[in-house]
Amino acid sequence: MATHGGLLRIQTKGHGEIVDITEGVRAILRSSEIQLGVVTVFGTGSTVAVTTMEYEPGGVADLREVLDRLVPVRRDDGTADYEHNRLNRDTNAYAHLRAALIGPSESIPIANGELLLGTWQQIVLLDFDDRPRTRVVSVHVVS
Repeated sequence: MATHGGLLRIQTKGHGEIVDITEGVRAILRSSEIQLGVVTVFGTGSTVAVTTMEYEPGGVADLREVLDRLVPVRRDDGTADYEHNRLNRDTNAYAHLRAALIGPSESIPIANGELLLGTWQQIVLLDFDDRPRTRVVSVHVVS
């Protein structure tokens, strides 16, 4: 079994920024010289997520809107704030919840040294925290 790994370091603005990391993952895959296997992409942190999507302005705006509706920054239904915020004197409970819903990682098959992504499918990092961050994405290639 052959393995190879690498890290991507990404400066983000937070607040739901969605960043296309496909080319960074491809660069690590190319350096591995692995032709058949799987690549795992893992975002480090409890307020960050990794998924795939069609990365274009409309898709990005729509995903952000859906997440805003599903998990608002603050509850607006008259109930108390999120327990995480209350118990920890914090302001980013929504970021933890959004990240948990999407998840921290994706696994993508590899054939002929290429990611088996659809024509309009990219790998994206979502940073939900309420401040800019340097995010670390761990990429592991296994054959």
